[in-house]
Amino acid sequence: MKCNMRKLLILIGITIVFSSCTQKSMRMEVLELMKKEIILSSCPVLFDEEITAVSLEQDWTVHHSEWWLEDGWLHGKNPGNHPGMVILNQDFPGNVLVEFEATTVEPSTHDINVMWNGEWIDSLDQRGLAYVTGLQGWWKGKVGIEKSPDYKFMVGTPLLDFQPGKLYHIIAGSIDGHCFIFANGQLLLEAMDPMPIDNQKYMKVGLEAYCSHIKVRNFKIRQIQWKAVDMKYEPEF
Repeated sequence: MKCNMRKLLILIGITIVFSSCTQKSMRMEVLELMKKEIILSSCPVLFDEEITAVSLEQDWTVHHSEWWLEDGWLHGKNPGNHPGMVILNQDFPGNVLVEFEATTVEPSTHDINVMWNGEWIDSLDQRGLAYVTGLQGWWKGKVGIEKSPDYKFMVGTPLLDFQPGKLYHIIAGSIDGHCFIFANGQLLLEAMDPMPIDNQKYMKVGLEAYCSHIKVRNFKIRQIQWKAVDMKYEPEF
């Protein structure tokens, strides 16, 4: 009996530690990049409003997809091989990051995407210049970052063990073309665009479903405040 009780207490302890670590990673405060550091709490919040059916209709514009509210989640559904977007009407200039929680909705298994420093060209009815990043996309299950519409700046990695239906806390954005995406407390990808988008001219932020059905909540936009970091190795021998 004592042995069983000891095992039970050990299991409880492990569960508490694991839960604490998971919550800590989900509440990531410091974003460490190559030679840069972002303290989230120092980044002014530009958008942190509850998305309702009324605000979705008034403050957002939908393109080539369906977006609706259900049980506190913003759902996006697009069966086509093209960007199905919902874009905020408000402009967000400068270096910005987007933070939100998202997951895929069965039977969908891929493509949770977000856009910033972007535009939508009404005359062409398509996305123009913009940064886009996301999870489990690029046709082969990659974390990727790209710049539309010419896609000459495009990077990706298949190393994330993406789980359909799992909740991901995503933070993505850029500092003068230094693009990044974090998920659940981990830096997944960063890349430096040699020809950065003019973020005083291209200011749209939005979400994208690409041949996918996703749902999003706790959507927030911040102005990035960052500091340069001197990085060097300490001798190991």
